[in-house]
Amino acid sequence: MATAAAAAWPDTNAVSRLASASVGLGLRRGLMSAIERAPTGAFDFLECAPENWIGVGGAMGQRFEALAASHPLTCHGLSLSLGGIRPLDRTFLRQTRDFLERHHACQYSEHLSACTDEGHLYDLLPLPFTPAAVAHVSQHIRQAQEALGRRIAVENISYYAAPWQAMPEADFVNAVLEAADCDLLLDVNNVQVNAINHGYDARAFIDAMPGARIAGYHIAGHHDEAEDLKIDTHGAPVKDSVFDLLAHTYARHGVQPTLLERDFNYPPFAELLVELDRIRQLQADHGRR
Repeated sequence: MATAAAAAWPDTNAVSRLASASVGLGLRRGLMSAIERAPTGAFDFLECAPENWIGVGGAMGQRFEALAASHPLTCHGLSLSLGGIRPLDRTFLRQTRDFLERHHACQYSEHLSACTDEGHLYDLLPLPFTPAAVAHVSQHIRQAQEALGRRIAVENISYYAAPWQAMPEADFVNAVLEAADCDLLLDVNNVQVNAINHGYDARAFIDAMPGARIAGYHIAGHHDEAEDLKIDTHGAPVKDSVFDLLAHTYARHGVQPTLLERDFNYPPFAELLVELDRIRQLQADHGRR
């Protein structure tokens, strides 16, 4: 049930500000020149990590401001550490709120993970799938929503060890979303990677997600280390298996804004356009069905 505070928050969900059948691209410095030159209609929105741009000035800051002013913007945080044991960084939350409001961000999302202890760990660590962890992280999410003055989405992460599982991952995600009264940014590539690495059914996981809370989707490439070990890199083309799972996700939960992530090993921009067009085709196919 939504809280009184949540009911008063402005409608900043990506679903309400972006067309459901919209395609986005992660704004990375290594892609900025190509994005600036991209033909009109190549993508519908851009996504950035606020902490990569807060306080950035000079020529790079001006280029970011121009892109943020000319394209719808969503924001995907990296360092809030919603599942961390320490209190949330209130100064960073104030800076993030200012950033989101200044750039009229359609949506803010963060990872369902921990990434700090006495300092930043520079990695997204999985949480124990326990009732205590549900209570802890959902409290942090509620605090973050209150501080940011908006509803947020949390993303399911990829992980390689999962100790202290008192419940399946899908049940854990659902319990957090319900307890925190927040939305889900469903990373389809992460589901595919985790399903192979941990031996569960990717489609069953997708089916178990609460469609009414899904604010958007992410897809990305991963590395095939072995038949039973996939590494989430965001540095390779999207696998056919991930596109197939995205098609299943659309069929199960409907089309929502979908972002292509590419963080390094940047190919010629024309290759990214092919992947963006493939997302559009899947969205159109679902609409025809």
